[in-house]
Amino acid sequence: MQLKKASVLIVDDDPDVLTAVRLLLRPQVKEIVTEKNPDLIRSHLSQHQFDVILLDMNFASSINTGNEGLYWLRKIKEFKSEAAVIMITAYGDIDLAIRSLKEGAYDFVVKPWHNEKLLSTLQEAISSKDGGSKISLPGASTPVIGTELLGESEPMQDIFFKIRKVAPTDANILILGENGTGKELIAKAIHQHSLRADKPFVKVDVGALTESLFESELFGHKKGAFTDARDDRAGRFEAANGGTLFLDEIGNISLHQQSKLLSVLQNRQVIRVGANEPVPLDVRLLCATNVPLSELANEARFRKDLIYRINTVEIMVPPLRRRQADILMLARHFVGVYATKYMKPVPELSKSAQEKLMGYPYPGNVRELQYAIERAVIMADEHQLEGRDILFSPIESAPAEAALVRETNLEELEKATILRVIEKNGGNLSKAAKELGITRTALYRRLSKYDL
Repeated sequence: MQLKKASVLIVDDDPDVLTAVRLLLRPQVKEIVTEKNPDLIRSHLSQHQFDVILLDMNFASSINTGNEGLYWLRKIKEFKSEAAVIMITAYGDIDLAIRSLKEGAYDFVVKPWHNEKLLSTLQEAISSKDGGSKISLPGASTPVIGTELLGESEPMQDIFFKIRKVAPTDANILILGENGTGKELIAKAIHQHSLRADKPFVKVDVGALTESLFESELFGHKKGAFTDARDDRAGRFEAANGGTLFLDEIGNISLHQQSKLLSVLQNRQVIRVGANEPVPLDVRLLCATNVPLSELANEARFRKDLIYRINTVEIMVPPLRRRQADILMLARHFVGVYATKYMKPVPELSKSAQEKLMGYPYPGNVRELQYAIERAVIMADEHQLEGRDILFSPIESAPAEAALVRETNLEELEKATILRVIEKNGGNLSKAAKELGITRTALYRRLSKYDL
């Protein structure tokens, strides 16, 4: 079916949203029906046959706070409607929107949306009713090392969904996760699937910059601004103009550096050291840190106004020990990569090798697995990797054992367990409470108790 022949129902309690979508779709579709009150959805479905329903995730008259969209999605399914449901969501509800896909929604769009993207999503939904297929994020099954992500586990599929949704926007994104989990790969994937893909992608390890280098490196300097400033030099912000700037290890910068960074982000302009003329900026900002969000929330360590500025959407990357379904797939991928690199036959993973790989906790995450496989491929003489060929570095295991020794206090153990379960569930407190075997209210009490 063509978009021109489609009948669309839009359900949102924001009249501005209804007006904007009506004006956009009026010349594009056959029929548009708008509704502010979700209680009237059943009445509309009994009177009309819709091809697509655009459904908001949140309504002021809350039925199940934070889950209104899921509630009405289930009701639409109960009404036996054959319409494709597209959820309308804000950045903060992306986890719920991903859950809606698992409960039968066709797709979701993030406010504020690009009109072309909304129209293409509607056309895809209508085409799917005629036997077409939904477009999936490239890179999930055909990875290219260094540029694409790889994973089949549920946590990684959730990340692919998030990338697919947030990449075409200009939202600032904070990527959280332990060292070695692939935060830079996620940043590159977001850039590659964004509208800025043909513009620069500039990475800066800001945690490694000294106080004296921070401003010069990020904002640039004029000739003579300081002793070694022999020429005018553009900073990383200017180098990324029009494209994406990735600030790695942002959790490690000082409060003074945070203040300087916040000023640039608020004003969307940069002034080189030693200069007076501001340079306007058009930069999409991605940040990453291995510091837990609970620690960043401590204002003695990190400015809360900066967190809000860089954290329009957060993506939490699970450690490898939480995504065991990916371990052997990643191992086989790295075997192929390094066998090719060192011009050796591609070896198989024996049963003992698989058991060793699956039984290890990976404190160094994917990076540790990658290096272990590289060493094994180099050293092995056979066409099959055995368990004895796979050696893990004591550099990674020592800190992990030390952490276990420290966690002997009962309250510290409970606190650490709560943090791990919340991390495992991507920050979803309802899921975390269920896994911990307590109510959501009890979880809130513990979060307050431990100042998390």
